[in-house]
Amino acid sequence: MKNTYESPFNARYASSEMQELFSPDMKFKTWRRLWIALAEAEKELGLGITDEQIEELKKFKEDINYEVAEKKEKEVRHDVMAHVHAYGDQCTKAKGIIHLGATSCYVGDNTDIIVMTEALKLVRKKLISVIKKLSDFAMEYKDMPTLGFTHYQPAQLVTVGKRATLWIQDLLIDLEDLDFILANMKLLGSKGTTGTQASFLSLFDGDHEKVKKLEKLIAEKMGYKDVFPVSGQTYTRKLDSRVLNVLSGIAQSAYKFSNDIRLLQSMKEIEEPFEEKQIGSSAMAYKRNPMRSERISSLARYVIVDALNPAITASTQWFERTLDDSANKRISVPEAFLAVDAILNIYMNVAGGLVVYPKVIEKHLFEELPFMATENIMMEAVKRGGDRQELHEKIRVYSMEAGKQVKVEGKPNDLIERIAADPEFGMSLEEIKSVLDPKNYIGRSPEQVVDFINEHVRPVLEKNEVGNIEVELKV
Repeated sequence: MKNTYESPFNARYASSEMQELFSPDMKFKTWRRLWIALAEAEKELGLGITDEQIEELKKFKEDINYEVAEKKEKEVRHDVMAHVHAYGDQCTKAKGIIHLGATSCYVGDNTDIIVMTEALKLVRKKLISVIKKLSDFAMEYKDMPTLGFTHYQPAQLVTVGKRATLWIQDLLIDLEDLDFILANMKLLGSKGTTGTQASFLSLFDGDHEKVKKLEKLIAEKMGYKDVFPVSGQTYTRKLDSRVLNVLSGIAQSAYKFSNDIRLLQSMKEIEEPFEEKQIGSSAMAYKRNPMRSERISSLARYVIVDALNPAITASTQWFERTLDDSANKRISVPEAFLAVDAILNIYMNVAGGLVVYPKVIEKHLFEELPFMATENIMMEAVKRGGDRQELHEKIRVYSMEAGKQVKVEGKPNDLIERIAADPEFGMSLEEIKSVLDPKNYIGRSPEQVVDFINEHVRPVLEKNEVGNIEVELKV
């Protein structure tokens, strides 16, 4: 329908894989899987649940009768109970044991954790793909000198590949954080209305060991090693904050990359991919706007701010539970994942198609290199008998004059010509130009790239299968 609001995350940005993870189908099918795990675990621990009942639950686990659930929810105003009734309508023999001993958070919270875990795995896969693309770029351009910048003012030279290692290193830090969170994801388990497991203790006639065993069995059946040891009615909302902080970190790294590309594209040194029929501006046909990098920046800003939502939610929970988390969680958590998914899709596209313009890079480099080379020139002139202090003063004066010519008069930098014309330096123009080889000023940049990729990136890539993720940007 075109007369109702449609989320840009679905229409323009996020992949179908990420959208599916936060879909109603994923949610309600996971609820049913949890109800089956609960029934199986309760049966294994001695409750009067039959194999026939469990088989009936399994028969309808993928077949969500949405119309029945929606009709029932309008009546009872409770989404979980509506789906208990809907499942029971399909499973007439098992209807009496669905959700036995559980509270709403048994399905709601455990499902949220499961969905976030799967979403983190998808983010991880794409993050590694970006790292691979950038590492290929870094190695290809490890030797190409370029102007370094501090305070966005020309500084000592680096290489194009060395700059790319800064982007990669940020992503490796994000990957470490993500892996830590993934390794520590736990289910809520089966804790009951205030986290005391009182309902389950009653079901098992006061047998504490069976109650403890119950949630361990449920966790194993759902593919998890552990559950939160204690809780109120919900899992601690610190988990949501923790997860979105990782997503915020990825957004921050992508934001820095996209800003660098936007600046480099303005300088015409490096451009993001630009398709044959792409229009840069509706008014200025010649323009090649960095719209993909701008979109990364825009979405990243959203994620960084969105990470405040679970932080505030975790801070303001009352005692064992309060429901002011619910509406916020339904929006803030999925949208953070959908946005980061979109960011990484664009990041993969841009990183895999960067266009480098060596001649422009060289032009900018040689506009500044004479200033940077003056110390080397002075040292060579001293070796030839010049007075260091006098030469230093001459270079200072010539540098000011050459700078004025560039900035005030808009003419080329003629510092080298001024020095060559001064007999006290004792160096010809050709000899001075030989000092200007850019590779004399890049330090260990190429070696740093090789060491970094071999020692820090390749082990990560070798440990993780880097599939060829097809990214088709929607717009």
